[in-house]
Parts: sequence; structure tokens; C-alpha cells
Amino acid sequence: MSWKDKIDIKRLPQHVAIIMDGNGRWAKKRGKLRTFGHNHGVTSVRETAEAAAELGIKYLTLYAFSTENWNRPRAEVNALMKLLVRTIHKESKTLHDNKIRLLAIGELEALTKKTQKELQEAINDTAHHERMAMVLALSYSSRWELTQAAKELAKDVATNKISLQQVDQELFESYLTTSAFPDPELLIRTSGEYRISNFLLWQIAYSELYFTPKFWPEFRKEDFYEAIVDFQNRERRFGKISEQIIKEKDENEN
Repeated sequence: MSWKDKIDIKRLPQHVAIIMDGNGRWAKKRGKLRTFGHNHGVTSVRETAEAAAELGIKYLTLYAFSTENWNRPRAEVNALMKLLVRTIHKESKTLHDNKIRLLAIGELEALTKKTQKELQEAINDTAHHERMAMVLALSYSSRWELTQAAKELAKDVATNKISLQQVDQELFESYLTTSAFPDPELLIRTSGEYRISNFLLWQIAYSELYFTPKFWPEFRKEDFYEAIVDFQNRERRFGKISEQIIKEKDENEN
């Protein structure tokens, strides 16, 4: 039986985020350059996006390139930028066939001009799709995002656009790059590493965390389905106790 057959379609997470880790180590195990792993990771992106859209997931956020990744060898960074441009072109059919709209978050101005141009064209070209949004986190880090949000908020307070008394959690969230979509209920990380790596630190406050030993180039639809089943087998309490959750569930069903 497929993991997909075990999924309760009525209890899907709206938003799944993924730290796509392990491309380089996967390639190294095969005696190849790290870029070999990055290239093979594209297949995993396609399979995961298709799986998420087919299930009915509304938002899929992929950690594609962090601000810290700029510190990698120049040859690898250049190869990643070229791969991103090629992938946007190559996977446009996948986006259209599955009615997926493309979005991006991060310090996009730091990307090469060519990458920015191709990315924006793909965003514009898929803007009418409503089945699912695939969000690429590019040149992104959570500390960068939180610092930028704090700066913008402070500027608006200083110029009297808002008062200090108005500042609360909800207002602060409106300054984040993710303000247009809900927080992820599920965060998946591949490659067997158990850390968050500066990704969506504010947004994953109550996310369920799922770690798999598989390297990203090995991750396929069945692996995604398995993560969803694992998520559905957990009890999400948000600070409450089990008895409260059970009581609220019974009241909603009656």
C-alpha cells in the first residue's frame, strides 16, 4: 500500500516548507562534483511539487539558497545561479500543467540580474494559477528577514505612520516577507541533519518538524506522502493539553 493511500485528505496541512539538504554529500558519495547533486535535486523539486499539488496542499515553500550560501566557492555559486535559470525555463511546463503559481522570498536584489529577470518572468507568467503556490526562498535567511522587518517597522513608527501602541504580534507579521500566506504547519528537512539553518524562524513557532535521512536528490513522492502521514499522526496542542483538544474535536463534530 502506498503512503498516499493512508493520507486523510480532510486533514492536510495548508502549508509545507522544506529544507532541501544533502545535494553535495549525495554527489560526493558517488565521486561527483557537488553541482552534480544540485542538478539531480531538480527532479526531487518536480516530484514534490507535483505530489503536493495533487494532494491539495495550498503552499509549498522550498529553501533553495540561503544568504549563507553566498560564502560557498564562487564556482559552485555561479553554477547554482545558472541552474536556477535553466530550471525555471525547463520546469515551466510542470508549473502550468499543475496550475502552480511561483513566488519568491528573500534578498532577491542580491541575485544576478539574469536570474532576477528570469525569476520575475516566471512569477508573472504563472500569476493566474490558483491550485498551489510554490514559494522559492532565495538569498534568504530568517535573521535577515526579521532584521528587515524590524527596520521597516521602526521607520514607520519614527515617521508616525503607526504608533508604538499599535505594535503587536499581528502587526509585526505584516512586515515579514511571508505575510501573504499562512505559517507552515509542517517543516521537512532531508539528509539526516537535525537543525533549522536560519529558515522561517518566526513562522515555524508551532510547525511540526519532520527529519528524513534521505538526501534531497533521493526524495520522491512517496517520501513526501510518508511525511504527510507522519504529520497527521501527531497531536497538535498549541500549548493546550490533550483533554482540551479531544473535547474541542468532539464539540466540532457534534
